[in-house]
Amino acid sequence: MNGFSFFGKVIILIGIFLIILGGLMIYGERIPFIGKLPGDIHIKRENFNFYFPITTCILISMILTLLFYLIQRFR
Repeated sequence: MNGFSFFGKVIILIGIFLIILGGLMIYGERIPFIGKLPGDIHIKRENFNFYFPITTCILISMILTLLFYLIQRFR
């Protein structure tokens, strides 16, 4: 496989990833459990708001790991 073909495929995969990420950013609020799981850190103060969805990040990481494993296994 020559270099241009490889980089073309990489750019297409990055584009697909960005489209999916953009869709999640636009429609993510409509998914009921994303960002509201037990363990997500949300601190509200008078002039300060801190939010870190650690449990959601771990769940998404586990799902993506399983998905990539299955893709690699059956490829």
